[in-house]
Amino acid sequence: MRYARQEDLQKMALMMQGSAEGISLADIEREFDVSRRTAERMRDAVRNAYPQIEELSGESGRKYWRFPPGSLGRMVEPTLDELTAGHRAAAIARREGDEVTADALERLLVKVQAMFREDRRRTIAADLEAQLMADGVAFRPGPRETIAHEILSTLREAILAGVMISVDHRARGTAKLSRNTRLGPIAMLFGQGRQYLLAWSEYQDDLRMFSLAGFERISLESKVYQRPEGFDLQDWLSESFGIWREQPQDVEWRFLPEVADEAAGYVFHPKQQTERLEDGSLMVRFRAGGRKEMEWYLARWGDQVEAHFLDVSRNSAADTTENDVSGQ
Repeated sequence: MRYARQEDLQKMALMMQGSAEGISLADIEREFDVSRRTAERMRDAVRNAYPQIEELSGESGRKYWRFPPGSLGRMVEPTLDELTAGHRAAAIARREGDEVTADALERLLVKVQAMFREDRRRTIAADLEAQLMADGVAFRPGPRETIAHEILSTLREAILAGVMISVDHRARGTAKLSRNTRLGPIAMLFGQGRQYLLAWSEYQDDLRMFSLAGFERISLESKVYQRPEGFDLQDWLSESFGIWREQPQDVEWRFLPEVADEAAGYVFHPKQQTERLEDGSLMVRFRAGGRKEMEWYLARWGDQVEAHFLDVSRNSAADTTENDVSGQ
């Protein structure tokens, strides 16, 4: 029996082209979630279509297959959808203030398109323009802070190198300037118009968020910074709502039946649990800090949502009033 899903075979051929070591049957099983026998049929189908495939032997006699560099020629040229996705990513990065990433993506896309034949380059250019015109990401208005290119570049270098930095930083709320503050940078967080650096503060001996727009000077140090053992960025972020970091609360949001279907289409928190109640309303539960940002967000739902917050540290209801965010 032959394997005949063309898109899977093409993807596997591209994997063989892109791997210097080649791919094994176990790689095929894992990537395509298929049985051993199906993986063998897939390998045979590609090998029959492309006899130039090389077979290599690895440890314990395991077999690997790959294409010699350049074997697939124009088959590996990106599609219009893939190019559009690249431009969309660049637009999102620029909109959120990550100018360094946006510039790098745009340079990459120019290089990719320069490799096309002239006739395809003209066709792609016209189609791409039309596709981007219909793409709301590139043109959606919204406020964002302006951050100096050299600030972003230096922070990215420090994060990749894993070294401490010395900074002059102006606090957002008080406008107080702190000089020669030593930080261990972990990650830059972009989104919602304001951009932040998550870093370990030597002075406070704890993880803190620093507004990227507040950095007035950054210099790299030679001392290596080691993240706290077992630290996981996604787990850390999941304890917050937005960028606010504070004592987590058990949160219950009840969306009334009139908006329950609409609310069901949102993921409000990565660890949320939802429940449809008998009256048709939707209950959303999760644990996180950042009540102020939650209230700002829930205000858009008006009187169609009831919010309840339970202070975990006191194990008592902090607020059980209906339409908790009215008037905010």
